[in-house]
Amino acid sequence: MPISSQGWELHVVRNAEQTHANGIRRRTVGRYQVYHNGVRQTGAGLSGTMAETRGPGANRPTGNGRRIEAGTYPLFTQDGERYVTIGYRESQATNVSPKPGILLGGTDQRVAILIHPGQGFLSSIGCFNPCTRLPNAEEMIDYVGSRRRVIQLIDDLRAFAGAAFPNRNGRRIPNATIVVDGEPTP
Repeated sequence: MPISSQGWELHVVRNAEQTHANGIRRRTVGRYQVYHNGVRQTGAGLSGTMAETRGPGANRPTGNGRRIEAGTYPLFTQDGERYVTIGYRESQATNVSPKPGILLGGTDQRVAILIHPGQGFLSSIGCFNPCTRLPNAEEMIDYVGSRRRVIQLIDDLRAFAGAAFPNRNGRRIPNATIVVDGEPTP
């Protein structure tokens, strides 16, 4: 699914699934890239690796433990107890909330699908954890680096939207989407 070259787009291309050494836990890995009106952005944190839970993609039923389906989803400021877009805590400690996050809309029966910091093998069920790279299942996600990348995405969204960026959480971010491609299997 190609990007539309309209507005702020986060393009995620899923490449593979990795199985943890325990043989039970699986994650999906792919590359991500931010575009402004079709122009690839080169700033810090605007490209890298994205981790998600295992496939196949399924937007129903709720709580299915899978990644979301490939598609295009609008972005919103997150308004939750654990993750927010505006007003997250400055701490890099993993036990301090709220942490930075961005909400995906239009996910059918799936709720609270976020872009948020990951740690360890995977920190999500259906969500997206940006990181530097995950060449194999033994590579763990560094929380501090992942958190920094989420903040860089939020900052870039805010700069791109300018005065149109919401001033409260729980609002649609105008002209901002995530485009998710691919359905790899283990």
